[in-house]
Amino acid sequence: MDIKVSGRKTTVTDALRTHVHEKVGEACKVFDIAPMTVDVVLRYEKNPSNPEPAIVEVTVRVRGTVIRVAEHGSDMYAAIDAAADKVTRQLRKYKTRVVDNRHGGASAAEVLPYERVEDLADLLIPADEEDDLLVREKVIEITPMTEEQALVQIDLLGHDFYVFEDATTGLINVVYHRKNGGYGIIKPKIETLDE
Repeated sequence: MDIKVSGRKTTVTDALRTHVHEKVGEACKVFDIAPMTVDVVLRYEKNPSNPEPAIVEVTVRVRGTVIRVAEHGSDMYAAIDAAADKVTRQLRKYKTRVVDNRHGGASAAEVLPYERVEDLADLLIPADEEDDLLVREKVIEITPMTEEQALVQIDLLGHDFYVFEDATTGLINVVYHRKNGGYGIIKPKIETLDE
């Protein structure tokens, strides 16, 4: 397993690097399948009023699926521990769904992700009453998949919504978390011309 540790505007000491390899490496053993790569970014938020300024972002890529976790802590060691626990839970959830899909007829290879979904969160721009300008544009690759596979991806990435191409209809759909719990799906209306 390949674990890359980097710091964003902070120095990664040998002790922190060892702690990341120990905790996150142990968490990833839940689903120890090659190839698996893990990127860990350590950073501090510069807001003095924040009681948890240490932030750890973990991105796990396994069999083409992306699992992303971000955790805050009072210090970097606490944030690493919290992120490792969350990675363990996410990998267990993914492993359970892959096994369920295999028993239901789908193979693990059919759980197609799309690696750049993490960029979709950047599309959500807080609305300013005075400023309604489009300030950012993202280009994404759409992957054909079933609704169940899209639900797996939205859970693994931890996003509020997920855009995908329906494998049976070829149309673009969006699954999203509902405020009252559960999921919703947005599908395009297909109009037919009567002759």
